[in-house]
Amino acid sequence: MGSLVAGLGALALPGALAGCAKRPEDTETRSAGGEGQGGGDRLDAIGVQLYTLRSLLTKDFEGTLAALARIGYREVEFAGLYDRSPADIRAILEREGLMAPAGHYPLEALRDDPNRTLDTAAELGHRYVVVAWLAEADRNSADALRRTAETFNRIGGAAAARDLRFAYHNHDFEFRPVGNDLPFDVLLAETDPGLVWYEMDLFWIRKGGKDPLDYFARYPGRFPLVHVKDMAAGEKMVDVGAGAIDWPRIFARREQAGIEHYFVEHDEPADPLASVAASFNYLRGLRF
Repeated sequence: MGSLVAGLGALALPGALAGCAKRPEDTETRSAGGEGQGGGDRLDAIGVQLYTLRSLLTKDFEGTLAALARIGYREVEFAGLYDRSPADIRAILEREGLMAPAGHYPLEALRDDPNRTLDTAAELGHRYVVVAWLAEADRNSADALRRTAETFNRIGGAAAARDLRFAYHNHDFEFRPVGNDLPFDVLLAETDPGLVWYEMDLFWIRKGGKDPLDYFARYPGRFPLVHVKDMAAGEKMVDVGAGAIDWPRIFARREQAGIEHYFVEHDEPADPLASVAASFNYLRGLRF
């Protein structure tokens, strides 16, 4: 994801989408790892990162969440609260049959005032508190990366004390060498696997020239969250299923990775609702 600054836009659920969108109870679904129709495994509880819909949420917060529920989403991941209280948001989520197992928060907030941020996360019903970006000073040298890893361990301990989990979300800069090391490798090696988890962005790791399966094998169980977004020619971000990423190959290793939650995302969709509907429908029909 990019900046957390919400853009402007208007909420409009396309007529065809409004007429055709179904809730999960309208279609037989089974959990990932179970047998789906056609004899293959399938995903359940497909989620969406709300950064994708920031322009709509700014204009119509409740209506946008309701539209996501009509499409069939049951999980959302926050990236900002749009000037609403956690209690108000929790009430809206419950009304729409949605859950928010994770949210993105600035490292500075967790580093400087962890209790406030963790209180917010708990009130929203999160299981995971995720940092999605590192400032240059937190990653521009081996020493900086190790200090960041120490900070992650400290935040992870504070989260664990509240029965929460702390995770870090990658972009592509983590796969560009700093000295003799890749930042992602340093962070994984220097953080306590019992305190720090990772949300692998499956677009950005590919843009960084790496294979997620290599990391699943090297660090099994450390990737309970993934961002699901596709890549077309020229490294263009597209709706899931419209690009070249081999999703069955990746999801077939979900147990090794430890994946629990799958969040659809598109950083700059032309039509956010149409984009997340297309991605949801592709993933709902996927067998692997």
